[in-house]
Amino acid sequence: MTSTDGIDLYWIPLGAGAGGALVRWSGRLYETMAAARERRIRQPLFHSALLLSIDGAPVAIEMAPVWTGREDRGAVAEGPVGARLLGRSRLFRYEVRRWRGGTIPDLADAVGGPRRIADGNDAARRLGELVAEVPVHTWGRDELGAGDMWNSNSLVSWLLVRAGLDVDQLRPPANGRAPGWHAGIVAATAATVRPARAR
Repeated sequence: MTSTDGIDLYWIPLGAGAGGALVRWSGRLYETMAAARERRIRQPLFHSALLLSIDGAPVAIEMAPVWTGREDRGAVAEGPVGARLLGRSRLFRYEVRRWRGGTIPDLADAVGGPRRIADGNDAARRLGELVAEVPVHTWGRDELGAGDMWNSNSLVSWLLVRAGLDVDQLRPPANGRAPGWHAGIVAATAATVRPARAR
């Protein structure tokens, strides 16, 4: 994280870190099937993350399973995982966090380190305020007809677009892919009513 206030984007390999074996395996399976369906070669998958600096303090923005959090994690919304019906169970819900002083797992594994998206306290505050407005579509589903699933990458791209920042040149490194990125852009630019929040 740089020392000045602003917005930093990180590209983290899917399943990075010691505890990511299952995520890596499921990600490879997903990408193998997607590549076969689209008749292309497999590409490395990335998870995007945002870290803000506001008044000199870090603010972590993330989407994670409800059951992995602590009371002080800054959760602002919850949504279902897999299917809306499943979301009745705590095991199948995610939460969106705006966590002052928080951390993002595996940030040290980010390829190329932080990419500064915008400088200044005002830009970081504006994006931080938008977190509570993010739609809570079903994780892993394409409810928008975007041809892309909703996930944590969708949260990041939605926030950047809604904050008025240019996402056209933002690409994962190493010829990689960030599933869900396009879904966030579609959601941010669509004039649709946000789904009810599952809290």
